[in-house]
Amino acid sequence: MAKAFKYGLKGITGYLEPAERDLLRSLFDDVISMLEPAERANQDPLAALVGLDSEAREPSDRALKRLLPNVMKDDDAASLEFRRYTERSLRESKIGALRAAALGLDKEELVLTPADARHWSTALNDIRLVLAERLDIRDDADAEHVHRMQDWSQAEDVESYLALVYNFTTWLQESLVQAMLASLEA
Repeated sequence: MAKAFKYGLKGITGYLEPAERDLLRSLFDDVISMLEPAERANQDPLAALVGLDSEAREPSDRALKRLLPNVMKDDDAASLEFRRYTERSLRESKIGALRAAALGLDKEELVLTPADARHWSTALNDIRLVLAERLDIRDDADAEHVHRMQDWSQAEDVESYLALVYNFTTWLQESLVQAMLASLEA
């Protein structure tokens, strides 16, 4: 069973069972595959080098839209323009954090540097955003409904399994953030 992240003499540490590490690795990979931009045959090399994407569009997948939201609610044109200049670097940053967190899954005991902790926090947050969208969490009542699912033996369908995974990643992220706060106070 996983042990919560804690701050101590070694830094921020945590423990995950092999099945929990496999689950997280799979989740990291799934979100990475969502975020990887499509390769284009005739892409301008200079634009690619500086991160411009003239073909950027608002995602149709609600979960991806949650990871890459519009910056202005009431101005689609301005949001699209901003997206063209920033989306590629945002995707790369998120993918980098997910890959960095995945590298730490090779050991049972996790020992995180401050940079590792930031990567883990970002990666877990992105996983939770995707899961929240898949579970259709819109308000506190929806979140409470999902939070009631605590027993893995009760998982009868995809939704209940996703709810358990969401609760696990929420708990893991919460313990990580608490450990990060403890490290700042020390």
